[in-house]
Amino acid sequence: MTSKWRAARGGARRPREMNTDIAAAVKPEYPVVDRNPPFTKTVANFNTLDYLRHLTITGVSVTVGYLSGIKPNVRGPSMVTGGLIGVLGGFMYAYQNSAGRLMGFFPNDDEVARYK
Repeated sequence: MTSKWRAARGGARRPREMNTDIAAAVKPEYPVVDRNPPFTKTVANFNTLDYLRHLTITGVSVTVGYLSGIKPNVRGPSMVTGGLIGVLGGFMYAYQNSAGRLMGFFPNDDEVARYK
């Protein structure tokens, strides 16, 4: 059926270009350092507060995971699972803050001075 449809539509499918334009519903309030920062630049832009938030979220998640284990033989796996969730969640939170500073959505005086 697919080949008949393609033949009826004029042959092979044409590849579509991926839309890489980032249009924000809200305009940045601060100077834009990089409109679309790559992963490596965003991670390299982590500051001390980002690392502290990451560590705090991870520590709280490990503790909550341990305390949510009702039976003693469930506490270990529950703690590990909570820790993994905390590591990923903390990283995503730090990444969001770092990217927001680079894109001008959060205060970014240090980034503007560093990347000029």
